[in-house]
Amino acid sequence: MASVPHPLGDIEITDPQAMRALAHPVRLAILERLRRHGPATATQLAPDVGATPSVTSWHLRHLASFGLIRDAEPGPDRRQRRWEAVARGFRFETPEDPADKEGTAAARVLSREMFLRSGDLPSRWAAEVEPELDHEWRRLGGLAHTRVVVTAAELAAIEAAFERVLAPYVTRDEAARPADGRAVQLLRYTLPESSPEESALPETPTARTGGTS
Repeated sequence: MASVPHPLGDIEITDPQAMRALAHPVRLAILERLRRHGPATATQLAPDVGATPSVTSWHLRHLASFGLIRDAEPGPDRRQRRWEAVARGFRFETPEDPADKEGTAAARVLSREMFLRSGDLPSRWAAEVEPELDHEWRRLGGLAHTRVVVTAAELAAIEAAFERVLAPYVTRDEAARPADGRAVQLLRYTLPESSPEESALPETPTARTGGTS
């Protein structure tokens, strides 16, 4: 099952079966839609997640069985069952114990599905969103690519520092958001390289690309 929420409002997934249950494109799409737009019925979700209402309903019940979504307050039509996400987001980790083969395999399956789902997001943003942005927002968007040589403990500290910076903005009440604010997606890929020997190579310069003019 999923555990108590993380400081960013995420729910921690530790159960390998829950990870495997979520590692499905329709279920990930359902959870994303509920998180972004709030409660919805299977019929409302179906067009956005690429499934029929009946199939969507089955996936919803499956997600609910692992504590990832729950029943929401009824809408205008009380005959229709509405669902909501239990948290702002979710997170999972490869188990610390290397002997936990089931947990490790499940985390890899979910991680791979999430990479596949978000892999084309930067190119779609560049093609569809960036050209329509005001100059102020366009210059702030883009890609930062930085290579560092660190220990595993140092990398964990970097990740924790990122989250401390983000937490006040992620958890801010909707009423407290600035009037001129807009949603921004921050994609953070943490990709350790394959062998320690590569760490001895000359450093790759930090690179950052903003939106084009």
